[in-house]
Amino acid sequence: MADWTPGMAGQVPLPYRFYIDIVTKRYFDGVDNKNLTQVLNCFAPDAILHEATSNTIHEGRDAIRAMFEKLFADFESIWHGNFAHTADPDTNTVCSQFTVLITPNGGEQLRYENCNRFYCKDRLFQHVFVYMSGDNLLKEGDA
Repeated sequence: MADWTPGMAGQVPLPYRFYIDIVTKRYFDGVDNKNLTQVLNCFAPDAILHEATSNTIHEGRDAIRAMFEKLFADFESIWHGNFAHTADPDTNTVCSQFTVLITPNGGEQLRYENCNRFYCKDRLFQHVFVYMSGDNLLKEGDA
């Protein structure tokens, strides 16, 4: 599938539960526990993470790794919950709305109400759009 595009028709659908599990039990569990390997194992090597609110784009797993290394270093605690998911197996897409409670090192806890749209290819995130209700916390790291 060399000409893959996000949400394209004709993809092989996976079980609905797969989409919820990769988002909550693998990806966000890894983020909340600062398990970088677990997080990166959700992404294709050439994946794109696009924080759409500020138009910040992280291209490739190395750039995504650097972004998460910075996030994990800058914040003492991270929690995602109160999920509402909508998955479309025919396009290998899942949209998740959720609450984020995140505390900067030595700072006050921040609350965000965010939405992510995950496009999967070959059982991994290929393109992720992040919509944040506050300032962009997904800054460029030292790749």
